[in-house]
Amino acid sequence: MIDSFIAAAEAAADVAAAVVRPFFRAGLASDLKADASPVTIADRSAELAMRGVLSQRFPDHTVSGEEFGAHNPGQRYRWVLDPIDGTRAFITGRPQFGTLIALLDGDTPILGVIDQPITRERWIGAVGRPTSFQGEFGRAGCRPCASLAAAELSSTSPHIYGNDTARWQNLVGQVRRSSFGGDCYAYGLVALGQIDIIAEAGMQVWDWAALVPIITGAGGSITDWNGNALRPEGDGRVLALGDPSLLPAAKVALAVSGAQSGIGGLT
Repeated sequence: MIDSFIAAAEAAADVAAAVVRPFFRAGLASDLKADASPVTIADRSAELAMRGVLSQRFPDHTVSGEEFGAHNPGQRYRWVLDPIDGTRAFITGRPQFGTLIALLDGDTPILGVIDQPITRERWIGAVGRPTSFQGEFGRAGCRPCASLAAAELSSTSPHIYGNDTARWQNLVGQVRRSSFGGDCYAYGLVALGQIDIIAEAGMQVWDWAALVPIITGAGGSITDWNGNALRPEGDGRVLALGDPSLLPAAKVALAVSGAQSGIGGLT
């Protein structure tokens, strides 16, 4: 059964990519949603295209997305879609965004796809299987990292943390180097062994569900900041680690305010 799910997810990624590519660097206008995040016709059109594919193949599944809510809610299997994760990057012409497709069994993600339609890279994670990567540069597999002091940390933006800013800054002060940008693409880089830690806040289920099978299938871990499994009703804090052995130290760092220890610089 998982093979039919993967085939459907790839078909949905293909139609989304065909929709998104013509809009890239085409001077696209954007609107602001209620949460002040941007959205474009590319987001909406790609989600509708994916919904069409998945609803046709699995009419008894729930299909939900960031832009249009849930169709056929309450079913065991639920597809969760984010047509363009990283719209700010998309509208400014940077290929550091991706289409996210997840399938949940109840509240548990069992399948995830990150598709980057411009670089034509694709990550596929499925429960019980190693993560696969389709792309010219790199191969799937997280890298070992002995300590926070040796770790590369990435974050989408310093503006996403709100009341958690001091906790995140304390983690920043303990790693080797920090960088910004990437949205879901950065999580793909964790699964390629390029980045060691991502700690973010304010994430919705469509932001993280596809990432769970991809990160874990590559040998990493992805939890909340306390090390617990991510759940749709959770607090939106996400901690992805290429080397799961970093979890105890990362949890301690994220539990301490920046005022209680040094805060390192950002690049």
